[in-house]
Amino acid sequence: MAARRVSMADVAALAGVSGQTVSRVVNDSPRVDPATRAKVESAMARLGYRPHRAARALRTGRTQTIGLVASTLATVGNSRMLQAVADAAASRGYALVVVTLGHGSDVAAAFDRLHDQGVDGAIVLNEATDLVRDAETPADLALVVVDSPRDERFGVVVTDHAGGARAATEHLLGLGHATVHHVAGPPASFAAAERERGWREALAGAGIDAPDVARGDWTAASGAFAGAALAVDRSVTAVFAANDQMALGVLRTFAESGRPAPDAVSVVGFDDVADAADYRPPLTTVRQDFDALGERALERLVAAIEDAAEPAYDVIPARLVVRASTAPR
Repeated sequence: MAARRVSMADVAALAGVSGQTVSRVVNDSPRVDPATRAKVESAMARLGYRPHRAARALRTGRTQTIGLVASTLATVGNSRMLQAVADAAASRGYALVVVTLGHGSDVAAAFDRLHDQGVDGAIVLNEATDLVRDAETPADLALVVVDSPRDERFGVVVTDHAGGARAATEHLLGLGHATVHHVAGPPASFAAAERERGWREALAGAGIDAPDVARGDWTAASGAFAGAALAVDRSVTAVFAANDQMALGVLRTFAESGRPAPDAVSVVGFDDVADAADYRPPLTTVRQDFDALGERALERLVAAIEDAAEPAYDVIPARLVVRASTAPR
């Protein structure tokens, strides 16, 4: 025989309270004193009680489900953001539905799919944000966008990409390098544009004209392609790559050209991926706090869903992590 699902009545009986009190605890009502709440939560834990999501949706008009829209999950940044949002959502009792745009880039269709899933709101990541800014956003869907300019239609959470890029460039200049070359990300990426802006501002602040930008697509292969062109120029002694994968490609092609880091060239990345400390040499990089981004985005979305909070704009700091891939010129 199938096991019977634990009910609110079972929890109420074990806790010695009314079913209405259990309902208030499940729905996080403030009308329950702390001692009673603790007793009910203890009974729920002992019985393995799980609130019935469909029944709650009928009572509250909310499904406790959020959507996440990304252009792709193949990049390290997007996959780490997905993990951060999923962890934050689970801690708040929200389920997660993921929609990737693929090559179609139809953000309106993505929102339609989320509507079909009955989500209460959605978080939009990175490259997909460029499409959202140009699209008509659904009025009945709470939105928080990760990495976008300020927009009155939705909440925005951003890393301080420009600040991190300035720190990376100033670090290289402080080591005595005459200039810093840049391997930038895709032109449609807000993060890539902001990192390029920070690089340019640091050079301008030092009275240095910015060299021509090499551009990649976030992959190590594109970094290697850009690095191969830079490595033949013996005047290039410092490179700031817009992410760690492209920095890895730069390191490889410089080493293959007989100009390894940090003896002949200093290289800085961005993101501080899990393996950055195990590159050869260990990579100096700018650390993005993906956990903080995911938690803040989820916090803002829940506030919009549950409290009809106004859209907010939050900036998460990024900090330089110095390792062995940079050295004095």
